[in-house]
Amino acid sequence: MIELHTHTTYSDGILTPQQLVARAAHAGVKALAITDHDTLHGWDEAIAAAKQYQMEIVPGVELSTVHNGRSLHILGYYPQRVLLETPLAERLAGRKRRAKQMVANLSQMGYPLELEQLDGNLALGRPHIASAMIRAGYVSSSQEAFERFLGEDRPAYVHYEKFSIQEGIGLIRDCGGIPVWAHPYLFRGGKVEDVLPELLAAGLMGLEVYHPHHGNNKVHRLQQLCQEHNLLITGGTDYHGYDLDHSENERWQLNQLNLPLSLLEPLKQLALAN
Repeated sequence: MIELHTHTTYSDGILTPQQLVARAAHAGVKALAITDHDTLHGWDEAIAAAKQYQMEIVPGVELSTVHNGRSLHILGYYPQRVLLETPLAERLAGRKRRAKQMVANLSQMGYPLELEQLDGNLALGRPHIASAMIRAGYVSSSQEAFERFLGEDRPAYVHYEKFSIQEGIGLIRDCGGIPVWAHPYLFRGGKVEDVLPELLAAGLMGLEVYHPHHGNNKVHRLQQLCQEHNLLITGGTDYHGYDLDHSENERWQLNQLNLPLSLLEPLKQLALAN
């Protein structure tokens, strides 16, 4: 089985790369993509940890672009690290600037915070701020932090720095990677069918068809779009070790989608030809 969308402590997951690999192996995963937000720093640790399980690590990343004023995520598989690390350094710096502004917004609202993770290679995001709010006693859960303060259109929210879909997709392709639209039906800036032509024009090569938020009807529609536009089909649980939007008994589990290894071969072949 395969997992093509996961996160570690280098972005907003709660498991280290080693812990993620061990948990994936226990769940029966044979090929695991590390797709942290705007950083590649989890790759080496995951690759080293996977050797004892004979697990294949798929190197990846999830870029945070902005389209129609909303966040749109682009997964990139098999990019060349030497080409991508320098551009990503600016993305990480932008994440830190965004986090500082949200912390400043909260302070102005009467909720002062200190973020310990402002230094280093961590891809800072709202989950880190939510965790700090819990530690400070301002909220009882991450869900509460997002619903009251950090969610889109909430008072402390700050948009990502401008990084267009053209820039994001172009960056991945320039670095030899395969750009895939992550969880299309979670995008809040337009209908999938209306947005897709713009992504195709920018060089999109695949859709994340299988995702916990995609029911059978959405999966079928995305499969149709992949067939119509000759796009790769990928999928994954978007595993963070937890889920901010669901209650405890609804948390997503590694390998819950039971995706076959056969999904990986077309991705690998296209990456070799790219």
